Amino acid sequence: MATDRSNLQDSALLVIDVQDSFKASPRWERRSNPQLEANVDRLVQAYRGCGLPVFFVLHSDRDEAFRSTSPHYKLMDFLRPRPEEPVLHKVTRNCFTSTPLQRLLTQLGVRRLAVTGIQMEQCCETTTRLAADLGYQVDFVLDATLTFPIAHMVDGRQVGELGVAEIAERTCFVLRDRFARIVATDQLVGELQALLK
Repeated sequence: MATDRSNLQDSALLVIDVQDSFKASPRWERRSNPQLEANVDRLVQAYRGCGLPVFFVLHSDRDEAFRSTSPHYKLMDFLRPRPEEPVLHKVTRNCFTSTPLQRLLTQLGVRRLAVTGIQMEQCCETTTRLAADLGYQVDFVLDATLTFPIAHMVDGRQVGELGVAEIAERTCFVLRDRFARIVATDQLVGELQALLK
């Protein structure tokens, strides 16, 4: 599943929920991947360099920092979409159901997606699963996503925690060869650069 690189020229990059809303929470200090910004930026530049589409997505919900009226509801400062690069607004965990993403991808002839962003096992994974079911090949760029420890709560008190390494391992296990090809930023950037030769 999703191991053929021959159609990389029909790919688009999804930058999912890389927004200041996450920085408003104390859990930001416990994020899994301090290289997220650098890796996402490298991929944005690589896709642009190949003339391939880049899509940015923002997530809104009832949490204060994620409300569309919040000052935190914006892309992180290192991301500067170009006029032709859509910024979509979603209210679902996946990027398709509450946005025109699929229609836009169809108009551009996109059949492959690279998934990056926040949160690895939530919006990124959910988007990946749905994209695969819709027939897209998916490159899940693990080191261009991040997550946070998940508390195990019982009767209102924390009795344990799922660590970020365990979350990443589980995400790889469930997506690999079923829904996506698991890749690293270096690998995908190298493949994109090869298109230019």
